[in-house]
Amino acid sequence: MAIKKSKVSRRKFLKTGTIAAGAGAATLAMPNVSMAKTTTLKVQAAWGGGIFLENAKSYVDRVNQMAGKGLKIDLLSVNSVVKTSQMQDAVHRGVLDGAHYVPAYWYSKSPAASLFGTGPCFGWSAQEMLGWIHYGGGMGLFNELMGSLGLNLVSFFNSPMPAQPLGWFKEQIKASSQMKGLKYRTVGLAADVMNEMGLSVVQLPGGEIQPAMKSGLIDAAEFNNPTSDSDFGMQDVSKHYHLASFHQSQECFEVTFNKKKFNGLSKELQAILEYASEAENSNFYWNNTLRYADDL
Repeated sequence: MAIKKSKVSRRKFLKTGTIAAGAGAATLAMPNVSMAKTTTLKVQAAWGGGIFLENAKSYVDRVNQMAGKGLKIDLLSVNSVVKTSQMQDAVHRGVLDGAHYVPAYWYSKSPAASLFGTGPCFGWSAQEMLGWIHYGGGMGLFNELMGSLGLNLVSFFNSPMPAQPLGWFKEQIKASSQMKGLKYRTVGLAADVMNEMGLSVVQLPGGEIQPAMKSGLIDAAEFNNPTSDSDFGMQDVSKHYHLASFHQSQECFEVTFNKKKFNGLSKELQAILEYASEAENSNFYWNNTLRYADDL
């Protein structure tokens, strides 16, 4: 009986040991799931506040909600890490993971940048430009341009901006001859156009426009839309606001990421970054159209 009892005990021991080993393996496996790290992308916006920063946050919110714990974008406001003029290079080098700005801000690297944001004034609208980018071969040309410039970037374009106001002036402009010699703020291809018209173009970040106008550093300026202009306080330094210009008849946002960082993400997370941009395209148009009208 003693021998039989011993065998039963051994059998129970082996069974108990197997269960314990299985439980131990499960315990060891669980931390691999619960401790999976969230990938955080540091993305700097070219905006210090106002409706454009709201638009950038809207895109980021869409990404964060769809990605869950797999991906998080940490949105930084203007000049948090580098100046606006340095943002593209910072993303290329990996100092930033991404940037939210407009192509006109890297126009100095190549006039071809205007094809994706501040193109020739007679032709398409911003919606048509985005259609060309996404379905007419524009994205292929953009990627070719990035390659020729040696830039390690992946970009998405969204948010069709309507024809922009000519801007704010210290006196009412009734003839183009009045503009000759004015110190005028604009960007992109429009800067070359205005130079040819005899203006002295000064390229400034958005937040510096109103103080420059107030101090007399510039005589006139445009930025983009009535809401941003109102946020800057342009109505406090000028009473002459000229609308419906030809200098920038279309523009859109560019959301750009470091290519190596982007390629290191899963296909699902890459798709979220892309399709959140497409979704924000509609949201921008619906939201900003109303806001511009109300603030005007």
